[in-house]
Order: sequence, then C-alpha cells, then structure tokens
Amino acid sequence: HLAESGGGLVQPGGSLTLSCEFSAYKIDIMAWYRQAPGKQRDLVATTTSSGRRTYSDSVKGRFTISRDNAHNMLYLQMSNLKPEDTAIYYCNRFPELDYWGQGTQVTVSS
Repeated sequence: HLAESGGGLVQPGGSLTLSCEFSAYKIDIMAWYRQAPGKQRDLVATTTSSGRRTYSDSVKGRFTISRDNAHNMLYLQMSNLKPEDTAIYYCNRFPELDYWGQGTQVTVSS
C-alpha cells in the first residue's frame, strides 16, 4: 500500500509538503521519485529508517525528506520550487517495489 498526497499548484519560489502513507514490513530505505511529462521516473531523495538521507543534485538544499517510523509515514518538504520541479511525485521503497501508488501532481507555474 502506497498513498501519496499533498500536491497542488504553486508559484515559483513557493513551498509544498508531500505525504506518503505506506504499509510494508521492515522497509529500511524509503524514497521519493518523480516523473515529469514525457520523461522517465527519477529518484529524488531517500531516507533510511535511522534517518540517513540522500538527495539528487537538482533538489539538494531545497527539499527535505523525513519519515515517521511509528506511523509508516514519509514526507517531502519542498521549498524554493521551480517550474522544472513540475511532475507527478511517488513514494516507494528503494530499490522500488513492483507496484506504485497513484502519485500526487505538483505543478509549479505562475
């Protein structure tokens, strides 16, 4: 079970926080991915259950990934958003499971 929420339309420079509810047994690394129109799905950020985090170069310094292990929740705080951040955002294990949620659309536009 993977359920993303929190997307929307935001102006450049704005902020959004995405949430993901996941249910799976003992997942160490959770991740956010995104897929822009006409492009492949890319890895955005990862976090281990102990809080070690990685980010793609394109979002480093602007996005923060976090998780609540007690409630199986994953978050992505996004700030200083740019039009190139427009995409459908997905959460999944890293490496990914063989199924995906519906994702949540983020559109950055003035």
